[in-house]
Amino acid sequence: MGHAGTRSGGARRGHARRLRAVDENSLFRLYSMTKPITGMAAMMLIDEGKLKLDQPIADFLPGFAHMTVLADPAGPVDKVVPATAPITVRNLLTHTAGLGYTIVQTGPIRDAYAKAGIMPFETSRVPVPGFGETHTAPSLAAFADNLAQLPLVYQPGTRWSYSVGLDLMGRVIELASGQEFAAFLKARFFDPLGMDSTSFQLARADVPRFTTNYVVADGRLLPIDVAANSIFLDRPAFPFGGAGLISSPRDYDRFLAMLLNGGVFAGKRVMSQRAVDMGTSNLLPPDASTAGTWIAGHGFGAGGRVGLGDAAGTYGWSGAAGTIGFISKVGGVRAGFYAQFMPSTTYPFSEAFPQAVRSDVRARILAQHKVAA
Repeated sequence: MGHAGTRSGGARRGHARRLRAVDENSLFRLYSMTKPITGMAAMMLIDEGKLKLDQPIADFLPGFAHMTVLADPAGPVDKVVPATAPITVRNLLTHTAGLGYTIVQTGPIRDAYAKAGIMPFETSRVPVPGFGETHTAPSLAAFADNLAQLPLVYQPGTRWSYSVGLDLMGRVIELASGQEFAAFLKARFFDPLGMDSTSFQLARADVPRFTTNYVVADGRLLPIDVAANSIFLDRPAFPFGGAGLISSPRDYDRFLAMLLNGGVFAGKRVMSQRAVDMGTSNLLPPDASTAGTWIAGHGFGAGGRVGLGDAAGTYGWSGAAGTIGFISKVGGVRAGFYAQFMPSTTYPFSEAFPQAVRSDVRARILAQHKVAA
């Protein structure tokens, strides 16, 4: 891996009769690698004074002013207690709002989310168990309104729990900026960074570049979303700020390069240094527990995990179909891994790839020190 380079890996695209090797311009479903982009969009508005980090979201969405919380996270939705704190912007960015996720929750609250259309991603035209149903709220405004009617799973600020927080953040961004969420991302990130292949919908002309997504079943890769008939060709119900973007390794690398360079890309400032520094820092509420979660022993910033200890200086996140993207300020490295299979935990890349990159960085720094000596 070269200095500030990008690693790319993953599956071939197409089907058995027409295989093509992927390259930096191939298109991938980012899924949750969308979250850091949404998080950094919020950082822009905080930097501009249009949002505050610890501002209650009820200032923009009054329906969230008086929330209730499940007495038992897996129990009935009519057994609730009052929320003891408001949901804040910080909570949405760090998955500490107490909100749920259909890929995480079980029991009645998951069923209630499904019924209300709280399905923040699309996977396939055919049912794939565990990856969402077809019923989705018809707009981002309806998504937020429906969500406000449901109880929280946990008290705000008390626990890191993976959630639809970044999807709801998209609606807050709309209201704080006065601009439709997808248009905001295009104007503030995609156009300035030249991310011409990044969007919430696949253009018909881009089908030849789009990868196939697979589900791993009984050790076999079975196609669940083929480019020519992809569900991403359809206009989404709304721009999913937590899991909706399509992008290329080239495009996402530009986003990472901008973060690594303190908000500047190709000599042009896209974000302030202050906004980048804040978004890539540990923003977890001081009393939020991470015990037993995916980020135990780590921090969390604006939509992405923040490294602590040996991993200090890192920021980024991964996607449900095997994509990984992060920066490491130590050594000035950005790294990406691209594949398309679900569930992403089938193979150990999500942990092994960052570890391999950090190992390379340490080895390079050590070698530089030896040369200098």
